[in-house]
Amino acid sequence: MTKSVVLITGALTGIGRATAIEFAKKGAQLVVSGRRTEIGQELVTLLRGLGAEAEFIKADVRDDEQVRQLVDQTVARFGRLDIAVNNAGTEGQPGPLQQQTPESYAATFDTNVLGTVLSLKHELRVMQAQGNGSIINISSTYGHTGAAGASLYAASKHAVEGLTKSAALEAATSGVRVNAIAPGPVDTGMLDRFTGSDEGKAYMASTVPMQRIGQVEEVARAIVFAASPEASFITGHILSVDGGKSAQ
Repeated sequence: MTKSVVLITGALTGIGRATAIEFAKKGAQLVVSGRRTEIGQELVTLLRGLGAEAEFIKADVRDDEQVRQLVDQTVARFGRLDIAVNNAGTEGQPGPLQQQTPESYAATFDTNVLGTVLSLKHELRVMQAQGNGSIINISSTYGHTGAAGASLYAASKHAVEGLTKSAALEAATSGVRVNAIAPGPVDTGMLDRFTGSDEGKAYMASTVPMQRIGQVEEVARAIVFAASPEASFITGHILSVDGGKSAQ
């Protein structure tokens, strides 16, 4: 993993931030991306303090031109793109399906699905030309189960898993692998917003066979493994990191 060039979208908080730190500890060269410059620069300072070469590039994954520039600037800075982690995402507007609107649909799908499509499009453009690379999309346990009260989020993550498998098949002979990590409930700001209270969070933990919420570092380590040469014969796979929740 040493000196691999890694691009992480949605890198400023939660799983994305923890993943950037994990890659930095392994000596990667990093581009972290998000929409808040001040937080991005603070993260870069932290990563450089860990000994990594790191840059922040502001980008909105819903915008094709911004994603193109993000990928091209990464290559311009470091010469190539070895690993991409498509982590940018939103929980959308929780609530019953009958309360959803075209606006709430767009708010969820534009980030979670279109953002993944555009990221894959430009990452594959570079990696297939190189003849190697590894892409990790971020799904969810809800990407392969139903979710009462989170129908649009679940549907968007089902789409991410379909995109992952399809892109993996398209890239299979090019030296590029495409996989997804599917976290269960993990201790992030997104989970806090979704559950709404300590009681809701405790209930969510009770639905996990291991009887606890996951930690962002646990997901980050799985991402680093799936991206690494140790996973060289794995592509088109959805790796659940969910305390057994998908086994129920």
